[in-house]
Amino acid sequence: MRRWWPLVAVGLGAFMLLVDVTIVNVALPAMADELGTSFAGLQWVVDGYALALAALLLGTGTLADRLGHRRVYVGGLGLFGLASLGCALAPSTGMLITGRLLQGAGAAAMFATTLALLGTTYHGRDRAVAFGVWGAVNGGAAAAGPVVGGLLTEHLSWRWIFAVNVPVAALAVAITLWTVAGGTGAGRRRLDPLGIVTFTIAAAATTYGLIRGGEQGWTGPDSWAPLLVAAVALVGFVAVARRVAEPMLDLGLFRHRAFVGLLGAGALLSLSAWAMLPYASLWMQHRLGLGPVAAGLVILPMSLVSFVVPLVMGRFGHGVPARWSVAGGLLLVGVGDVLQARIQAGSGAGVLVPGMVCVGLGAGLALPPLSSALLGTVPRERAGMAGGALNAARQLGLALGVAVLGGIVSAVAPGGPAGPAAEVAEVAEVAAALTTSYLVAGGAGLVGAVLTVVLVGATAPSRADAPTRTGAAAAGGRTPRPGEAGAEEVAAGGAEARRPAGTPLGRS
Repeated sequence: MRRWWPLVAVGLGAFMLLVDVTIVNVALPAMADELGTSFAGLQWVVDGYALALAALLLGTGTLADRLGHRRVYVGGLGLFGLASLGCALAPSTGMLITGRLLQGAGAAAMFATTLALLGTTYHGRDRAVAFGVWGAVNGGAAAAGPVVGGLLTEHLSWRWIFAVNVPVAALAVAITLWTVAGGTGAGRRRLDPLGIVTFTIAAAATTYGLIRGGEQGWTGPDSWAPLLVAAVALVGFVAVARRVAEPMLDLGLFRHRAFVGLLGAGALLSLSAWAMLPYASLWMQHRLGLGPVAAGLVILPMSLVSFVVPLVMGRFGHGVPARWSVAGGLLLVGVGDVLQARIQAGSGAGVLVPGMVCVGLGAGLALPPLSSALLGTVPRERAGMAGGALNAARQLGLALGVAVLGGIVSAVAPGGPAGPAAEVAEVAEVAAALTTSYLVAGGAGLVGAVLTVVLVGATAPSRADAPTRTGAAAAGGRTPRPGEAGAEEVAAGGAEARRPAGTPLGRS
């Protein structure tokens, strides 16, 4: 049993940070009333967290490779817990937004290291189970946010959606220090400060531009100017990466079809599976008159399915090629979106449930092999970079989806899904807008499935089986020669593989 405590520590952190992406949506009305501000003023309570999380993921992953994954994970937990306490006590909107930005920074440090911690702690069949549980937590947390937020807001206070994180973060820190082996990281590696700065600017400006474009349209400078800054910063990032000896992100990885395919699949999975949830929640609460808890309960079946499926796959899907697991999951997500694209003027919330269940099934099938297979494309010492890259792609895909799909909703129905429906024509417009957006989301899922089949190798495993496989794969399937990429990992892999999960209790 002790070998699973590191998984508990990682699962607690991942659940907290992912729930906080959506948990505040249902609490915005109560926040506006107590803080005396408008909904527009509170928009950055939601967006600030997403902005910091997406912008800092890859940079914190790279730092973790150098400083040690456990050290950075514990630091992220501490910052997240303190920032949550600040949000719970915030006397004004400005202080609340500041707390959310700090929460996002802590969440980035946690999210960038979760995959690396699991990949170095578990091996063989245990690793498949661990990634299955991690995928279950990811899938369940994304949809559980509205339910948890609704319960806390209705029965306690909106401040409790933040306060509850404090003891959970403290517990996760204690379990991590107790059971997760410490490490010094790849201290011999040089930092790439210019790469970290340029990528962070590019990711932050992209996320900001997408958020503003979705809110205000794409013609104003608030939308296109940040995207222009992002393009310039990205060019600078590539130039730096080509010149430094040890770049933050090895651009050579993009010559590998599997790496590109899995990153693209991650972005399209987030877009197709979860980008419509805010608009569905608004439609159910403002157009259908459901309360926060009732609206969350409509989403609950998707949460349950996306939680259970990865557990089953981790137990019985051992060795299934990632190509088919990920592609099949994306296909199911696309079909689920199409099933939800049946909203009409007189539809109730139940019209969404069959499609949501299908989306939950697909997300649960795709997420664990997607994560573990990507780790198998890089050496162990770059696991933080790979995890940060995948999670950054997922967050940017979600931001793009929310912006684009929200733009479609606004274009078809200028009133959007929020606000009372006074006219029959307006109700029909909203139904048509949501249906169109769901069809676009479904198309993204189908594109992701095709992309995965084309780019990801037919024999790619659904998990990173053993630490020695990465090194062998880097050498074309053979044992690498001394000095070749992966050689050090192969040399050290046997000793690492013999260490039972959860021991020893090293310190970092």
